[in-house]
Amino acid sequence: MSRVVRFHEIGSPEVLKVEDIQVPAPKAGEVQIRVKAMGLNRAEVMFRTGQYVTQPTFPAITGYEAAGTIETVGPGVEGLTVSDKVSVVPCFMLGEYGLHGELVNAPAFGVVRHPDNLSWEEAAATWMMFVTAYGALVDIAKMQAGDVVLIRAASSSVGLAAIQIVNMLGGASVALTRGGAKRDALLAAGARHVIATAEQDLVAEVKSITGGKGARIAFDPVGGPEVPKILEALSFLGIFFQYGALDFSAVPVPVLSLLGKNLTLRGYQLFEVTTDPARLEQAKAFIVGGLASGALKPVIAKTFKLDEIVEATRFMESNEQVGKIVVTV
Repeated sequence: MSRVVRFHEIGSPEVLKVEDIQVPAPKAGEVQIRVKAMGLNRAEVMFRTGQYVTQPTFPAITGYEAAGTIETVGPGVEGLTVSDKVSVVPCFMLGEYGLHGELVNAPAFGVVRHPDNLSWEEAAATWMMFVTAYGALVDIAKMQAGDVVLIRAASSSVGLAAIQIVNMLGGASVALTRGGAKRDALLAAGARHVIATAEQDLVAEVKSITGGKGARIAFDPVGGPEVPKILEALSFLGIFFQYGALDFSAVPVPVLSLLGKNLTLRGYQLFEVTTDPARLEQAKAFIVGGLASGALKPVIAKTFKLDEIVEATRFMESNEQVGKIVVTV
């Protein structure tokens, strides 16, 4: 028997239960991992509340990220062995697998032997944040040195990962946050500029930063009525990525900005990268290299114990954190 996080109905964080279950042996192409730490993500909140791209089947397992040691290797798995220290790239849909538990199964193609300079907590916090940012900025937008990148919800784990990747590649990271309370934390996290969108004129600030040219890339998990200002702040041939839906309202699109600057508006999920073997390997290599060099490093906001999964989830939904929330076993 092993303790695993499950829920039996749609609802608030309180529906999450830590239950003793018998975890099945890994199937062909899978490995079984003895978990040391788990990362929390907004996608799991959406899954638990029935707002995700897949719907839960009860009792539902959950969790996209974990780090630990391989306990059993399923048939047909090559390149991974028992006792390897590994972490998991989100490369499956919630409901297929769930990594929040003491003992879990995971698809081998998404399992990575991470650099030794990472703690278990850092390894568990790595893949969702860095692959999400890498896929949009590097794989698709082909970001170059000198590019100005607007990063909305910049204090989130993915936002902080985007700041690090932009900095690593020689770009100018512009953190967008509603108020000024997180300004110092974002500057300390490496943001070149911080714009408090509820207190400052976003378009005027970006024009000042870019000498009137505008930013080439915008990276946004929110959407909603503020998007037109971001589009207005983009440069000619700018690209806008919508990678989340924290605001479910319609996104208004200013036609003159769209046509006048030949903008690209693009929906994006990391599964575009993680379900493509060649692109996934390129992502792993980029991120492992950055982690090993120290250019990339997960920012952890707070750590909880497995029995505190409800409290950990409540904290994530409070939006108070700067960085990743991690649960340890």
